Amino acid sequence: MTNNNNLQPIFILPEDSRRTSGKDAQRMNITAAKLVAESVRTTLGPKGMDKMIVDSMGDVTVTNDGVTILEEMNIDHPSAKMIVEIAKTQEDEVGDGTTTAVVLAGELLKKAESLLDQEIHPTVIVKGYRLAAEKAQEILNQMAVNVTDKDISTLKKIAITAMTGKGAESRKEQLAELTVKGITRITQKEGNKIVINTDDLKIEKKVGGSVEDTELIEGIVLDKERVHSGMPRTVGNAKIALLDMALEIRNTETDAKISITDPEKMQAFLDMEESMIRKMVEKVVLSGATVVFCQKGIDDMAQHFLAKKGIYATRRVKKSDMELLSKATGAKIISNLEDLSLNDLGKAGFVEELKVGDEAMTYVRECKNAKAVTILIRGGTEHVVDEIKRAMEDAIGDVAAALKNNKIVAGAGAPEMELAKELRKYADSLSGREQLAVQAFAEAMEVIPRTLAENAGLDPIDVIADLKSKHDNNEKWAGINVFSGKVMNAWKEGVIEPLKIKTQAVSSAAEVAVMILRIDDIIMSEKGGGSQMPPGMGGMPPGGMY
Repeated sequence: MTNNNNLQPIFILPEDSRRTSGKDAQRMNITAAKLVAESVRTTLGPKGMDKMIVDSMGDVTVTNDGVTILEEMNIDHPSAKMIVEIAKTQEDEVGDGTTTAVVLAGELLKKAESLLDQEIHPTVIVKGYRLAAEKAQEILNQMAVNVTDKDISTLKKIAITAMTGKGAESRKEQLAELTVKGITRITQKEGNKIVINTDDLKIEKKVGGSVEDTELIEGIVLDKERVHSGMPRTVGNAKIALLDMALEIRNTETDAKISITDPEKMQAFLDMEESMIRKMVEKVVLSGATVVFCQKGIDDMAQHFLAKKGIYATRRVKKSDMELLSKATGAKIISNLEDLSLNDLGKAGFVEELKVGDEAMTYVRECKNAKAVTILIRGGTEHVVDEIKRAMEDAIGDVAAALKNNKIVAGAGAPEMELAKELRKYADSLSGREQLAVQAFAEAMEVIPRTLAENAGLDPIDVIADLKSKHDNNEKWAGINVFSGKVMNAWKEGVIEPLKIKTQAVSSAAEVAVMILRIDDIIMSEKGGGSQMPPGMGGMPPGGMY
């Protein structure tokens, strides 16, 4: 007969692994996610506050842009990282609404926590959340209103809504106008489909002047100066050549030695180099080009010859900028000088070098039918310019999303309240425990209007009660006026957002909440594949002693 008391415990994981399972694991994950949501929650809405983040190098970022805050915070907890991913997706898909998405995810998990306390199994909550998320998309789409690119005043309202509460608020009317103008310039129609590539709207920023000096340039602004002081500073009625090649003598790929025995041969060798460069410049002159943008280098001698011919040239222009120049001016990018002809040149009203702040920049202006344009942002300090750029990017993303999907909704917490109302009705039609999860999902939607009220210093209980009664009376656009503290018709007040912000935020928040709820075991291994030091040796460099 064997004695079971002598059996050794079996370890399947290394000694330094940590394992958390069951409810503890869920609690840990939910707490981490809630903390991330809390960290950005105070930035939501027109009365949201800003965060100042100082990194290890001492660089300071002042912003209330959700995704910027979360990226700069350098979050380390695995579940918290999942929440940061929502913000990144929201930023990539729409360009705005990152804080909304993160706050929703945090609230969905908070509501799930109280259901877990009532002994409701995570799979039941997951099922309910999935049903609610699907229904939410349907409700949001029914709620939305159509918009077209002809409706300029509505598009301006969308841009203003995106910038309210950000650093750009003081000049939001002017900046909204620039945003809408810029977007309409780069909008293209393919059949019935609208195609907008927001990369074609280049945003350049320069410290100096004030926010009202921000301007839209029908063309491209490059952070480059002309290569030679003898070149003209301004070229009117410019004919532009884009060269994806160097105006230099090519070095041989292999190591080559040239032995010259006679000083005269040396002179002949140098003369030959000079005549080759001269020929290159002549090719450019013959094409009729008066401005050259070169993606690679321009030899000193070539610079001299170009200057003598009165041609404006810049070198080492980025590939992305070359493509934008091509879209703006209609020029073709040429890789071989032999192929350069008049048909390959682009046109611009004028090209000039201007001193902006303490740096020279090249402006390519007055391009007819430009398919790429530039917004040059100005402001008093680096931090101001950066925050205005972020606000402009949000506005551009919103207007583009509204045009691509043709659907918009009012803001100010109105769609979330309507969603909560409709989801409660839907929950009543269900039987079984999933009903509780759908109700929890509906309640979670109210976190947006509640947060807007809290951030404005209002009493959230009164505001939510007020909003509920208005929505029950079929006022679907009833939202919060955070400035007066009263309930308003958000649509009439011009608080308008693209539908895509809401649908994307709800779906990604629900997906992440579901993913986190399904985890019941966390196994953390301390060993990083042998590259890290054993415990207690943290003071040594990664490679051991030097």
